[in-house]
Amino acid sequence: MAKVKTARLADVVGIINGLCPPHLAEEWDNVGLQVGDPAAKIEKILVCLDAEEIAVEAAQNCGAQLIISHHPVIFKPLTRVSPVDMSGKVVFQAIKNGIAIVSAHTNLDRAADGLNDWLATRLGVQSGVPLEPPQSGAYYKLVVYIPVGHEIEVRNAVLGAGAGHVGDYDNCSFSSCGQGTFRGSVDTQPFIGTAGELETTKEIRFETIVPVVAAQKVVARMLQAHPYEEVAYDLIPLANKENRTGLGRIGALEKTMSLEQFAGLVKQQLQLPAIKLVGDLQQQISRVAVCGGSGMSLLSAALRQGADCLVTADIKFHEAQRARAEGITLIDAGHFATEQIMVAELSQRLREKFSTKQFEVEIIEMATEEDPLVIF
Repeated sequence: MAKVKTARLADVVGIINGLCPPHLAEEWDNVGLQVGDPAAKIEKILVCLDAEEIAVEAAQNCGAQLIISHHPVIFKPLTRVSPVDMSGKVVFQAIKNGIAIVSAHTNLDRAADGLNDWLATRLGVQSGVPLEPPQSGAYYKLVVYIPVGHEIEVRNAVLGAGAGHVGDYDNCSFSSCGQGTFRGSVDTQPFIGTAGELETTKEIRFETIVPVVAAQKVVARMLQAHPYEEVAYDLIPLANKENRTGLGRIGALEKTMSLEQFAGLVKQQLQLPAIKLVGDLQQQISRVAVCGGSGMSLLSAALRQGADCLVTADIKFHEAQRARAEGITLIDAGHFATEQIMVAELSQRLREKFSTKQFEVEIIEMATEEDPLVIF
C-alpha cells in the first residue's frame, strides 16, 4: 500500500503550474501564489471563481488552508494591506487566519484542457482548437554535458525545475554518451583530472525542452546539481508552436441547429435564466467559437475561421453592431457563467493529480458564489 504524503503549498503550486503553466498568462496578469508560505502544510483546499471576502470566510468555516481562485486577488501592486480596502481586506483576513491564496487566470484560459476546452465541451463543440494563433518561440532546447555517474542527479534537478514538458507528457529528455576533452589553467580546480593537463573523459550529452519563462530557474538548478567547476551547456531557441494552447476554442457542433435552438442549449448547459443575442434566431449554426469571460477581442479570429456563432461575455454595443454587419451571431452568456465552470472542472483534475502523487488533500468546491449582475 502506497504511503500517503503530506502536501506543502509549494507542491500544490507545482501541480497547478503543470496543469496551466504560468508562461501562458497575459503579461498584465498576476497568476500563481498571491498569499502564503510555500512551506505551509495543506490538507484542505477551497476552489472558487473569486477570492473575495466571502471565500475567505468559507475557507475559515471549512478549515481550508488554501484558496485556489480563477481571478487573482492582487492585480496591481498593493500600496498597503489594510481591511479598509477591498483587495487589502481579503489579503489581511487571509494572512490573519493563515489561509494561502493561489490564482490560475489567463494561464488556465489558454491551457490545453483548460477553461476554454471545458466551455467548448459543455456547449457541444467538438474537436475544438484554439482561436488564437499558436505561439512560437516560447521554448529553448537545453543541452548540457555531464560526467558519467552524475547524469541522474542533474537530470532530476533540471526536470524538477520545470523542464521536459511536451504536450501531455513530462520528464521528456534524451541522453547520449560521448567523449569530452578539456584543459583547465593552473588556477583551476577541475572536478576530473589535473590543472594544466589535457583531460579526456566519458560524458553524457543530456537534452530537454525548457519554457523560456522557466529557463533562469532551470539553469540555476542545473548548475547547482552539476559537479563541474565550469559547466558546458547551450540554450537553443526553438520555433516549436504551442498548437493546443491559446485563447478561445472553435469547432463544429454534432448537428446543425438554429440560433434559437443553440441559445436554448447554452442557457441549459450554463444554467442561465436569460442570455443576450445578436443575430437572426433562425440562422443556422454549425461552427461555433467560444471564449470564457471577455472574449470579443477574438471576433476577427472567429470570422476568419468561419464561425457561425461566438459565445462569450461582456459584449459592447458597437461590437454587436459590427458582428451583425459581418453576419456572425453572438451569444453573451455572462462573465460569471462562462468562467464559473472552472470550479468543478479544476477540482476534478486536482483530485486526480493529488491521488496520483499520494497527497492526502481534500478539495472543496465553493457553491455559494453568485453573479454580481442579476436580471431584474
